[in-house]
Amino acid sequence: MHAIGIDIGGTKIAGALVDELGTIIRADRQPTTASNPQLIEDAVVAMVERLSEGVEVAAVGVAAAGFIDASQSIVYYAPNIAWRNEPFREKLERRLGLHIIVENDANAAGWAEFRFGAGRLVSDMVILTIGTGVGGAIVSGDKLFRGGFGAAAELGHMRVVPDGLPCGCGARGCIEQYGSGRALLRTANELADAGGVGIGLADVRARVGTLSGIDVSTLIQSGDPGALLALRTLGHWLGQACASFGAVLDPQLFVIGGGVAQAGDLLLDPIRQAYLDVLPARGFHPEPEFRIAELVNDAGVVGAADLARIYAESI
Repeated sequence: MHAIGIDIGGTKIAGALVDELGTIIRADRQPTTASNPQLIEDAVVAMVERLSEGVEVAAVGVAAAGFIDASQSIVYYAPNIAWRNEPFREKLERRLGLHIIVENDANAAGWAEFRFGAGRLVSDMVILTIGTGVGGAIVSGDKLFRGGFGAAAELGHMRVVPDGLPCGCGARGCIEQYGSGRALLRTANELADAGGVGIGLADVRARVGTLSGIDVSTLIQSGDPGALLALRTLGHWLGQACASFGAVLDPQLFVIGGGVAQAGDLLLDPIRQAYLDVLPARGFHPEPEFRIAELVNDAGVVGAADLARIYAESI
């Protein structure tokens, strides 16, 4: 049974025709006109029509950043797209005549990882995606956890430092300000300013004018002490956050994704250690695994398609 997954971002719309094993049969992509909801709707309809040509499609799943209601119908708010209380599911169903679901993009990507990636052998999983910010998803008892209003699992906005750094969400001290790619760059620059262990970071910054994520990643891979310290600091904060998630959710597995996760065990080791340092009844309490995500750029469309297929099978 084939389904289509659409992933709408602030700069592009990606789509794919996906089979029941999570395999992409064909794919499509185009720029996003984020300021015009009608043009986005038109683009999605046209993409679905292209992807479904000559194939029977059971359903369409649309993934987008923002708050989606519990019925997977209405986008309450999207930070990068001009959607406010947008009845997107109803509009697409009327035009396409197919079963439609609308899902938060982090939930869709997390579901793909659960079904077809690092989480495929567990029933309870938390995924953190480390990019410019911190995204995430929760799977509990083989089901995606959405909460009473549909806006659960905004894991990047759990507070880890009372009255800490200001966050774009309006709060202060969110893990996004300490455990994201942006936070890694901030720490790297602070180490470069301080000299000592940060001399390698300072040299690169002096040569190119500013530190980029690629610069820090290259230094991490080369074993630069300052870059590794910045990464361990990031891992420490993420481990602290995982400890809080673990106390509530008791997952079997934490999956770490996003660009920073390319560091592999260099990132997982400090996350795991920070988690274990505060684990209640350590030695008696079961310890979760920590793994790097296996799916990368296609996770959003694969997860959205699979969720739509499951929905179509249930009705």
